[in-house]
Amino acid sequence: MSFHGSVPPEIEKYTVFKGSICIEGISLTVATLEGSRCTVAIIPHTVEMTNLHSLKAGDPVNLEADLIAKYVEKMMRHDPPQSSLTIEELVRQGF
Repeated sequence: MSFHGSVPPEIEKYTVFKGSICIEGISLTVATLEGSRCTVAIIPHTVEMTNLHSLKAGDPVNLEADLIAKYVEKMMRHDPPQSSLTIEELVRQGF
């Protein structure tokens, strides 16, 4: 079984091929990604053991972005540590 649909921009920026996306709280692997459209393949056992079996085509679902992607984004937002090294200090040390 597979689900496919458009991913909103706030989730799309974290969505990568073979990465993770959570649908209804279930972490799934992105099987295809073309622009903002993605597909996830789901094994029958996962469908049976989760609330996915109750979904019908067109039902709204809760989507969550990959947590690791959010961590990477947060780490990259921080400014690099400031060095106390100055030109004066380099000259003083003979450089």
